Amino acid sequence: MENVLEVKGLKTYFKFDEGIVRAVDGVDFHIKPQQTLGIVGESGCGKSVTAQSIMRLLPRTAGITDGEILFQNPIGPGQSEIVDLAKIDEESRTMLDIRGGKIAMIFQEPMTALSPVHSIGAQLSEAILLHQALSKREARNLGIEMLSKVGIPRAEERFDDFSYQLSGGLRQRAMIAIALCNRPVLLIADEPTTALDVTIQAQILRLIKELQAEYAMSVMIITHDLGVIAKMANEVAVMYRGRVVEFADVDTIFHNPKHPYTRALLRSIPKVDTPRGERLLSIRGTVPEPFAQVPGCPFHPRCDLAIDGLCNVGDPPALEEIQLNHKVACVLETQDGITKEGIADVNAVH
Repeated sequence: MENVLEVKGLKTYFKFDEGIVRAVDGVDFHIKPQQTLGIVGESGCGKSVTAQSIMRLLPRTAGITDGEILFQNPIGPGQSEIVDLAKIDEESRTMLDIRGGKIAMIFQEPMTALSPVHSIGAQLSEAILLHQALSKREARNLGIEMLSKVGIPRAEERFDDFSYQLSGGLRQRAMIAIALCNRPVLLIADEPTTALDVTIQAQILRLIKELQAEYAMSVMIITHDLGVIAKMANEVAVMYRGRVVEFADVDTIFHNPKHPYTRALLRSIPKVDTPRGERLLSIRGTVPEPFAQVPGCPFHPRCDLAIDGLCNVGDPPALEEIQLNHKVACVLETQDGITKEGIADVNAVH
């Protein structure tokens, strides 16, 4: 397998008394060695649940019902084995070794992800001792080294501080130190700049890029900010209602987007040259409620190009390759004779 991670047809459903929420409903993407995949989309589109599925950290109400999560697991110098993370037990020895050791995660909100009753050093040492055969003193020294590496001043003093004693930026740096203390192959960063001011956001993103280069690791960054995607990603997966609707390299996504949802997201970005008083463009409508079943393309109720009888019937469009390494899930791009240039003719027929 050439890729570090390959996700194929992943489905993760939540079961409630009211019904089933298809949070992840057939997701496909891959992550290349030492590359960054950006996953972008509105809140509630399944980005974080996809990450939790990979880490096997789902709540009890959720479960993986179908699909594969193929991970190239290093087992020695120059050696690796392919492990389907969707199939193995979440408490198995293999999964415990991979989670936090080979695949690490920076969680969305450090104030709630870090324990308020344990010091930063205790949480850092625990992560190290779980995956490395070191003494407590050696783990402490490595932890202080990691805190210093992520830019925390007076690391030896901060090692014994609690999360409430640190600012938002320092808490995020501490979480990065915990994630990277075992030098993982893949880092999953779930909105790592949430609730941080612009200056600290830039520092955190620069830090992740520097450590990625130093540790030669792959990164999967989840965000709703296309500015972060432009700065960080090599390839981009655009998600909507639990599905990847477009997948391509970052230049293609920004300069030649094909899916109407991707175009709508790009149009919604504020621009410095926007005339004074002009309203910011937005995507009309709202994301359907979680229990709702939308026939056809899940984006069609909000799509300005949707064609009645084509986009709103049948199963959701499959993610198909229209150019080399450019995949789109839209019948207007993938069906013969139905393109954006021919929409007027198709509308005339209907």
